[in-house]
Amino acid sequence: MAWISLVLAGLFEVCGVLSINKLHKDKSLFSLLLLLVSFGLSFLFLAVALEVLPMGTAYAVWTGIGASGGALLGMVFFRESKDWKRVFFILLIICAVVGLKLIS
Repeated sequence: MAWISLVLAGLFEVCGVLSINKLHKDKSLFSLLLLLVSFGLSFLFLAVALEVLPMGTAYAVWTGIGASGGALLGMVFFRESKDWKRVFFILLIICAVVGLKLIS
């Protein structure tokens, strides 16, 4: 259950990152609430995961999901660079997250 909470925390972190972009473009109350709820749920699920998982592992996985998810969605939805080097290093982050899961 801790790993499920951690993955949910990472996914809400990605939603939070995307909502920062939405708030930057559309300064509405809805955008602000979306940002606050996304990051709030991210921290909540991270706190649940930290009850079982070691802090270093949980934080690394949480930030890995947030960073790689944000970068990948930026490429898909916001026309950010899809250079092969960028994709390669995002894949390294994902491999590191999977590796942490395998050894924990």
